[in-house]
This record gives sequence, structure tokens and C-alpha cells, in this order.
Amino acid sequence: MRIHILTTGGTIEKVYSEQSGNVENVVARINQYVERLRLPDTQIDVTQLMNKDSLEMTDEDRRQILEAVQARIADSPVVITHGTDTLVETGRLLKEQLLKSGLTHPVVLTGAMTPLGFERSDGLQNLTESLFAARTLPPGVWVVLHNQAFDVDHVRKDRALARFVAVNRDLATARATSLEHRP
Repeated sequence: MRIHILTTGGTIEKVYSEQSGNVENVVARINQYVERLRLPDTQIDVTQLMNKDSLEMTDEDRRQILEAVQARIADSPVVITHGTDTLVETGRLLKEQLLKSGLTHPVVLTGAMTPLGFERSDGLQNLTESLFAARTLPPGVWVVLHNQAFDVDHVRKDRALARFVAVNRDLATARATSLEHRP
């Protein structure tokens, strides 16, 4: 099976800059983590689209992500690493545009609250779970973080809890899928 990963930056790929003393998007880092995973019978194609904090993304950046997904989604699932602040906004645009042509594979957006390589980072867990979700979820646009998969229309980032939560819980319960409970 093939899975496409599109990287866009965000916290998952940030690094500490000794020069500025800040955590910044400098270089793409996903490849070095994917190479460490045991993924039998899975071909992972990684494409770096950009390396931006999602708060700096423009409409043109989102169009670039949409075009990259459209170019790949016909033959296999797509996982997008993205900053968590505007991940849902990008996901909703993708869903609106992609459903017009019909989806045959899932599109999964993921990110991290703490950068890959930092102590207690959730980045590798979220990336790994997203790859699993891309193999098992039905066609649609999904947000996968912290052992949960949410329909992009029924999720939001809860800054106080530092995680994503379902919205309209009664409506979303059927759509939010806990990966630990999937058969």
C-alpha cells in the first residue's frame, strides 16, 4: 500500500534555534521519523510543500495544499502534517473542494502540540496513528491526534486542554472514532 505524506510545517516540525532562542520552522523533519518506523508492505512518499507555522498560512498556501492532495488522492490515502492552530480551517476547505469530485481514499490531517524530538512530544505518536488511520478510515477528511480520529466538520482545538475535542458531541459521536477501539 502507498500513503502520501504532505508536510506543511507547524509545531510538529519546529526546532529550537540557538541563535534566536525561539522554536521555529527551519527544515522539514518528517522523513527522519518515517524512516525509523516499521511499516511492512507500505510505501511512504513524503513531499514537503512548505515549512510554515499555520498562523502564517495564506489562502494561496491552502490552495497549494489542495492541489497537492488532488494530484495524489486518486491512487492512495494522503496524510498532511500541519500546524494545529488552523488545521481545521485547512481541513474544511479540503473537504468542501474534494467532495465535489468524490473521494475514494481518506485525507488525514495531523500535527503536534510539542515538536518532534522534544521531551514528551506527541508528534511521533500522532504521525504513526495518522498512517494507521489512513489505512483504515473510510474516504473523507479527518483530523487524527492523540489516539482519536474526528470528522473535520466536528472537531476543534481546545487550547486549555492542549488537545482536539469533538464539537456538537451528540452529532459528532458517531463520526469521532477512537483508534484504540477500532477492530
